[in-house]
Amino acid sequence: MQVNSTEISSGRQIHVDLPESVFDVPYNESLLHQVVVAQLAGLRSGTAVQKNRSAVRGGGRKPWKQKGGGRARAGSIRSPIWRGGGRAFPGVLQSYKQKINKKMWAGAMRTVLAELLRQDRLQFIVAEDFPEPKAKIGRAWLENAGGDDVLIILAEAPTNFFLALRNFPRVAVAQWQDVGPADLIRYGRVLMDVAAAQKIAEIYG
Repeated sequence: MQVNSTEISSGRQIHVDLPESVFDVPYNESLLHQVVVAQLAGLRSGTAVQKNRSAVRGGGRKPWKQKGGGRARAGSIRSPIWRGGGRAFPGVLQSYKQKINKKMWAGAMRTVLAELLRQDRLQFIVAEDFPEPKAKIGRAWLENAGGDDVLIILAEAPTNFFLALRNFPRVAVAQWQDVGPADLIRYGRVLMDVAAAQKIAEIYG
């Protein structure tokens, strides 16, 4: 399939051939949902940890005898109902990762790229760099590109280009190998460098 690629600064357009096996496949919502959930779950740290009653220091001696004192039975001052006691259901180190094989990941990438292209939310651009790492230059470039709320995918991110755009809250610049299905659907639009599109076509085609 043939698509147009635009150089944002000059407006010059060139035609690029991309494989239909990657950018023109049927939409598979269930597969995309499963892979996106797995990708987001893998980002969870799982490091929230509290101490249970056995991990809290102290409390080895029974605070008072079992019977005859008129008070409720107590076996340790580190019981969860005591102040300074352990947590009843403490958080533990855990991993939230879900297994997703390579074919499922590739299928999800293909289906989301094709759907973005059908919705006119995926635009191909020619990679370029800025003369200076200035946010003012980056803002002008974004206005020519159609505004923010955009993910920019490049084969290689030039230094000035990255520095000029890194402080905009709804703009992200990433290299093609660092992007997953959840990243592609997070933003309103995706601008993809031609070289990055060809790399993706080689991997997922």
